[in-house]
Amino acid sequence: MIESANICPPFRKTFLVDYLGVVPYEVALKEQERLRQLRAEERIPDAVLLLQHPHVYTVGRFRGEEDILVPPEEIPIFHTNRGGSITYHGPGQLVGYPVLDLKANGLGVREYIWKLEEVIIKLLGGFAIEAQRSTKYPGGVWAGERKICSIGINVSRHITTHGFALNVNNDLKYFTNIRPCGMPGAMTSMSELLGHMLPLDMVVSEWINWFSKIFALKPDTSRALPVEETVIA
Repeated sequence: MIESANICPPFRKTFLVDYLGVVPYEVALKEQERLRQLRAEERIPDAVLLLQHPHVYTVGRFRGEEDILVPPEEIPIFHTNRGGSITYHGPGQLVGYPVLDLKANGLGVREYIWKLEEVIIKLLGGFAIEAQRSTKYPGGVWAGERKICSIGINVSRHITTHGFALNVNNDLKYFTNIRPCGMPGAMTSMSELLGHMLPLDMVVSEWINWFSKIFALKPDTSRALPVEETVIA
């Protein structure tokens, strides 16, 4: 179980979190829905799945097909119920799927997205990467003129699924086949900006730290996240 660092009280309540390694996209989709049901039944507290995916493109519920520039031959495309357009996931990218009860946390959808962005902005600042939101392209985090983190969510019965994808060490060439999130221009990554690869577990730890602070939720490391054995590849 991942330990968080430098977290200061007070917290409203706890959340379950774990890093699962590389998980196929379709498996993670099913797991999110399973956890959402458990959360709706109040059988678990809020929870976060942190993981990587094998190479995959995902399309939002309202658009995305028109943003495929070069149809991929070997990489699958999944249509999802999240917001946003098409994006890419792959090894070296940190993906997070919070399953949060917005009502129980006193959050609206816009405030929730703002907080997800703030977690990434603070995390990047700790690595000396200046990052910000874009008023022109909402839903994500930018480093200068290039996007470094995509955010797309779904909310059903005030419980969230989907989440964020932070480019850490992933190969950026896979973004050239698409208009990521419907926007022109290049994507970037932490490793590209810093000039070296980063230990992913360090980034995971910092994400948990900042998520805890910004959402005022304490990570519960005394019990495992209730994921099915088939989740971890």
